[in-house]
Amino acid sequence: MCEIKLYRELELNIKILRKKLVETGIKKGLNHQETLKHSQRLDKLIFKQSLKSKQ
Repeated sequence: MCEIKLYRELELNIKILRKKLVETGIKKGLNHQETLKHSQRLDKLIFKQSLKSKQ
């Protein structure tokens, strides 16, 4: 797989997870375990994206 495709896939995953995070936060609250799990996963993906953009 080429780097551009991987980067776009990463961007899409971030977008999807960000939407899930907001929806879960609204429905279950910001301190709910599921909301926090989504937040941590999103942080990891954004960090991964930042590393790829520096390459």
